[in-house]
Amino acid sequence: MYTLLLVDDEEEVIEAIVKKVKWEELGFQVAGHANNGFKAMDMLEEMQPDVVMTDIRMPYMDGLELCAHIKAKYPATKILLFTGFDDFEYAKEAVHLEIEEYILKPLNAVEITEVFKRLKEKLDYEISEKRNTDLLKKYYADSLPMLQANLYTTLIEGRIPEEEMPHYFKDYQIAFTGPWYCCLIIHTSASQVPEGMDIRLLSVSVDRQAGENLGEKWNAKRFRYLGDTIMIMQLKSEEEISELTDACDRFCKYIHHIMGAKVTIGIGQVCGHIAKIAASYQSAREAVSYRVLYGSNRAINLKEIVPQRKIQRDAGEKTELSNVFKKICLGENEDIANAIEVYMQHKFLDLKSLEKYHVAVMELIGELYHFMVNNEMDTTKIPGGIGSLYNELCNLEPQVLQKWLLKFCCMLHDDMADARYHSKKSLIGRAKEYVHDNYQQEDLGLDDICKELGVSNSYFSSMFKKETGNSFVGYLTEYRMDKAARMLVETAEKSYMIAKSVGYSDPNYFSYVFKRQFGVSPSKYRTAYEKNEK
Repeated sequence: MYTLLLVDDEEEVIEAIVKKVKWEELGFQVAGHANNGFKAMDMLEEMQPDVVMTDIRMPYMDGLELCAHIKAKYPATKILLFTGFDDFEYAKEAVHLEIEEYILKPLNAVEITEVFKRLKEKLDYEISEKRNTDLLKKYYADSLPMLQANLYTTLIEGRIPEEEMPHYFKDYQIAFTGPWYCCLIIHTSASQVPEGMDIRLLSVSVDRQAGENLGEKWNAKRFRYLGDTIMIMQLKSEEEISELTDACDRFCKYIHHIMGAKVTIGIGQVCGHIAKIAASYQSAREAVSYRVLYGSNRAINLKEIVPQRKIQRDAGEKTELSNVFKKICLGENEDIANAIEVYMQHKFLDLKSLEKYHVAVMELIGELYHFMVNNEMDTTKIPGGIGSLYNELCNLEPQVLQKWLLKFCCMLHDDMADARYHSKKSLIGRAKEYVHDNYQQEDLGLDDICKELGVSNSYFSSMFKKETGNSFVGYLTEYRMDKAARMLVETAEKSYMIAKSVGYSDPNYFSYVFKRQFGVSPSKYRTAYEKNEK
C-alpha cells in the first residue's frame, strides 16, 4: 500500500475524497489529512507519505507554497494538485514544481480513480527498477573504475604522501576542488534485511541511491570499502556540514521507507585539505559505531553527539588497548571487563622478566593518559599523578593490576556518559534561552536555532523531542501562546498587537493557534478571566 496525505481546509471535501474512492483497491492508504499547509508540513516529517494531494487555496500557506516545501525537502514524494477552474492557469505556471497531475473541481471519483491508477503504475515501475536484481547485478559489475576505487581506499587509509597526491589525481583524472572536505560512511545493516533480498544486492542498491541523492550536490567521490559505501564530500564552507547532516538523515529514512533497509551514516570531521581526509574517515568510522547508543536508520555526526570531546584521531591508529577504549565509549561495564580480560592475557600473561613487566605497565599508563587527553578528560583523576602511579602499579600482581584497570576504566566510562548527558542538557537549555530572547521574531524557526547552536536540524530535533517530549516548533508555539495569554489578562492591548508582539503578523492565524492551544479565542479568554476576577 502506498500512503497518501490529503490537504484541504474544507472538511467536507476531505470526507468526500475518502469515502467516494476505493483506495485499497487502487493500492493506496489514506494515512492522514491536514486542513492547512503548516499542519501538513508537520505531518510530512512524521509520515513520509508517498503521495500528497492538496488544494491550492488554503489559509496561512497555499498549496503551491506547500508544494515548493515538499519538493525541497522530500523530492521523491509525488504531488497531485486539485483546484477550481479559475486557479487552473495559475497552477499550470508552477511546472517547475513537477506536479504529477492537475485535477479540476468539482472532484469526480472516476477521474480521481484513473489518476491514481496511472500514479500507481509509475510508483510500481520506479520501485521495481530500484529493486530489480538484474539491474543491480549489472550495476555491481559496472561500478567505479578499479584504479579510482583503489586510490580512494589508499587515500582514506592515509598511505599517499601529500606531495604525491597531485600526480595521482592527474593520472586518474580525479578533481578535488573543495575547498572543504569530509568523509561519509554509509553502513547497511546485515542483520535487518527485507525478506527475499540479498544483502550484497541491497548494499549495492543503497550505494546507487546514495550517489543519486547525495553525490551530485556535494560533488562526491563514492566507492566501496570494508562492506560499506564511502563518500568523500566536497563542501563550499565549513558550516555546510549541518545541511549535509540533515540531507543524510533524510536519506536514511527514505531508504528505509522505500526498501526496508536499516542504514546508518557516519559523518566525519570537516578538513581544509584533502590530505587530511584520512582523519575524517577515522572520525566517520567512530560515528557509525555510536549507532549502538543512538540507534540506526539515521545520520550520526560525531561533532554533534560528542561536542565537548576532541574527535581527531591519528589515521589508522591501533593500540593494544583499542578494544578497551572502544568499550569505554560505547559499551557497558561488563563489556569493559571482557575487553580488559583479553588485553591482560595478551599483554601480561607470558611476560618472563620483571623488566618487561615494568615496560608493559609504562605503556599502559601512557596509553591511558593519551586517551584521557584526546577526550579532554581531567587527568588529575589519576591518583598522585603519572609518576606515583607508575611506582604503584609496577608493584601490583597481574590479577590486582587487572582489578585496578577495570575500576579505572569504569570511572572513565561513567565520565564520558556524564559528559554526553550534560552536553545534551546544555544544548536544550541554550535552545530554550534563545526562544525566550527571540520569540517575538516572526520568522524564528528551526533553521535559526540550529544555525545559532551549530548543529543539524535532524540531530537537534531528535534530541529536543527526546529530552522535552515536545517538538521545537511545539515548544516555541506553546511559549508564544503562554506569553500572549499573560498579556491578554495583564494588559489592555488589542489582540492584533499582542499577536505581533509574540511573532504573528497575521492576527487571524494567531487566533487560530491560540484557540487550538486553549480551546477558546483570545477575546473569550480575556472575557472569561475578567468575569472570574469579579
